[in-house]
Amino acid sequence: MSKGKLFVISGASGVGKSTVLAQVMAKREDLLFSVSATTRQMRPGEIDGVSYYFISKDEFQQMIRREEFVEYDAHMDNWYGTPRAQLEEKLNRANVILDIEPNGAFAVKKARPDAVLVFIAPPSLEELERRLRSRGDTDEEQIKLRSARVAWEMEQSKRYDHIVVNDQVEACAESLLKIIAQVAD
Repeated sequence: MSKGKLFVISGASGVGKSTVLAQVMAKREDLLFSVSATTRQMRPGEIDGVSYYFISKDEFQQMIRREEFVEYDAHMDNWYGTPRAQLEEKLNRANVILDIEPNGAFAVKKARPDAVLVFIAPPSLEELERRLRSRGDTDEEQIKLRSARVAWEMEQSKRYDHIVVNDQVEACAESLLKIIAQVAD
């Protein structure tokens, strides 16, 4: 039986999840990050087994057939999923943060009703678009696609256990830390 608690974090692209989660992870030694598998190409600075498990589409499909994912989904011609064995191994050692999109979050909640779903929301849609544009790594087509998805993601946030607005990184991280403390301590 798992010892740790599972915290599933979602939010629109550009909302600042990675920045917030880095602060949260730095402040709690009892948190591990669940690493997802993907079929997309590794980007500069990413490390296999740390950023993602980078695998072929064929291996991903084999893992689906063997029911080795807690959840999985296709995005932009690539597959992403949470390997079950890796997640369980980490939960046996500590509390775990899983950063995935809403459909995956709901699949995890169905498989693990004790999972705590937290949605990180932008302060406004205008601010979210400004953040996406300021990153400088997202072309106009991607911004349009991601902006169109935001409305759907915001609607899904109503199904989460908690919603935290990222208007300031430190305040958002503190809110998330309070949620974790309520559940895990």
